[in-house]
Amino acid sequence: MKKLIAILLLCLACVLVKAQSPVLREQPYGKIDLADLQLTLCDFEKDANAEVLFKFGNILYSDDLKSITMIVHKRIKIFNINGNDEANIRLSFFSEDKLENITGIEAQTINLVDGKPQVTKLDKKAITTTAIDNETSEVTFAMPNVKPGSIIEYKYKWTARYNAAIPSWEFQENIPVKYCELNTAIPDIFYFRPQLHINKALAKHATSVDAQVLKVTSHTLTITDNGATGDQQSESYNYNNNNEVWGMAELPALHDDAYMSSFEDNVQRLSLDLVSTKPIGGFNSEYSDTWAKVGYALIKSAYFGEQLNPTLTDEDMISGKAALLKSTDDKIAYIFNEVRNAMKWNGSDRWYTKDGTRKAWENKSGNSTEINLILYHFLKANKIEAYPMVVSTRSNGRPDPWRTSLWQFNRSVVYIPVDSAKSYLLDATGKYNVYNEPPADLLNTFGLMVDKSKKVYDTVTIQKAVPVRQVVLINAEIKPGGKIDGTAQINCMSYDRANAVKRYKTDGEEKYLEYLRNGDNNLKISAIKFDNMEVDSLPLTQNINFNLDLAGTDENYIYVNTNLFTSLKTNPFLSESRQSDIYFGYLRNYSINGVFKLPAGYKVDALPKQVSMVMPDKSIVFKRVIAEQDGSVLVHYIIDIRKAAFNINEYPGIHDFYKKMYEMLNEQIVLKKGS
Repeated sequence: MKKLIAILLLCLACVLVKAQSPVLREQPYGKIDLADLQLTLCDFEKDANAEVLFKFGNILYSDDLKSITMIVHKRIKIFNINGNDEANIRLSFFSEDKLENITGIEAQTINLVDGKPQVTKLDKKAITTTAIDNETSEVTFAMPNVKPGSIIEYKYKWTARYNAAIPSWEFQENIPVKYCELNTAIPDIFYFRPQLHINKALAKHATSVDAQVLKVTSHTLTITDNGATGDQQSESYNYNNNNEVWGMAELPALHDDAYMSSFEDNVQRLSLDLVSTKPIGGFNSEYSDTWAKVGYALIKSAYFGEQLNPTLTDEDMISGKAALLKSTDDKIAYIFNEVRNAMKWNGSDRWYTKDGTRKAWENKSGNSTEINLILYHFLKANKIEAYPMVVSTRSNGRPDPWRTSLWQFNRSVVYIPVDSAKSYLLDATGKYNVYNEPPADLLNTFGLMVDKSKKVYDTVTIQKAVPVRQVVLINAEIKPGGKIDGTAQINCMSYDRANAVKRYKTDGEEKYLEYLRNGDNNLKISAIKFDNMEVDSLPLTQNINFNLDLAGTDENYIYVNTNLFTSLKTNPFLSESRQSDIYFGYLRNYSINGVFKLPAGYKVDALPKQVSMVMPDKSIVFKRVIAEQDGSVLVHYIIDIRKAAFNINEYPGIHDFYKKMYEMLNEQIVLKKGS
């Protein structure tokens, strides 16, 4: 199998090159500054548990230009015990067919003891290599003698037995990075298009060219009646190395924030995509400089295009049953459910097949592309207009439409254009996916659709224009002793429905009730009943009996928070700053309605006011109506999120809006005992 390395990058249209400081030189391995050993905190992120002091990478080609080597040197400072996990090192590589390898590991821990550096070297026996799956392996080791104040340092060499792909380089990590630099030396035989995904200026960017010579040795063997004679000839070819240096400084830690799309979407990084080659003495060859060329390569691939029309067992039986159904929608639903229920996803996400569709169907197990190409085959066998399409999942990162590279994608699905206004995107890997709704982790991206017969290759935007609704209805009675008895009904649609069903079936009822209580130990659920759990096309209805002890109640006052049975208890945007985007995934509409009967002998002392708040761009709307009527308090909240994603620059507005909204959601009704 050819090299299958996923370069998971989202690229900016412009490259920032304004200089910033500091720019660090790489220190020799083992040479440690006393000032670094005495360092007690990160200068630009003072609450950090650890900090990358520097990370250098050097990429170069072998003398025969047939392989690539990257040498990495990294040094980390541990500030406290919470930073000790940084000493557990994991280095993954593509191990199938021994295409990649990691060698030459050197590692040591340096501590300051009695004012002098004390070095503890890693025992080579502590280094282990483990297969993660059939394609990927991982080198792991734990640094020795690590404690607060330690510096850990390691070097290694990554080698690839190919020359047409360069791995991505991430400047940013989950701890702050003082300085990070990548040096590349690429022969001008290859043109790799650099793509930067950064939100601050490069600290260093330099280019240079140096002349190189490629020596090619050939052997000639001549056989005659008198025996065999050999002759060796050498030829030299001139070419240039294009050298480039990319450095970034003082990068804050990238944490897994609430409503963050993915680490891959937000990390500051560099990708280098092969666009063309110009062999010595040959002609330019263009590769993936257009989506049409990418799609054509996909169709020609033995691991994709040649897997579209297999002969599968039981094919006639499934097609025969589908043929009896009247509508196209019924046929699609039936075939989708048959494949989804029959196949077990092995957890592997690739845009290509591994064992092939025929073998996957026989084993009833396969990777995501094998399962969905089987689905495609059954749909086409039943004369349904369907097309295979490669996509990128949320964890893999959003693909960039300007970066014409197949390696942005990590899964294949099936695209069905129903009519000019409606289309389906089918993914049979998820047991809770449905045929007529795109999976949530593919939304707000695009896929590359291929039509093999017509040789058409188009990008298709993946969106859900209709908001996902969740409705909460509460009917309760407030008791004089500061308790509430009542019922609640939660109606979930679309992705919220699928998430609730998956959570209940995976975790069980006890843990699901804990989830509904949302950390409130005063809330007791005595019964729960589900309607439509097995009917994908209908909302999931949860009918709940509950009682609640109201905190803060005394002899004269009862305090009631009406924000019950919602996921809106705790503000997810408390931090003043943020390093990642805000990604809600899809448009959302929450409706919370309650009727709370007042206890005898009490009257309303304080009632929250009617409120309506709207973001300046109208992307989020919050409304609250609370009124007293006929011995009850009526409550109505509406939260309408009309935009699925926000960039980092919009966070201050989101932060302020959510602060006010959550204060209002949790504002209490105050009841006072009457005379």
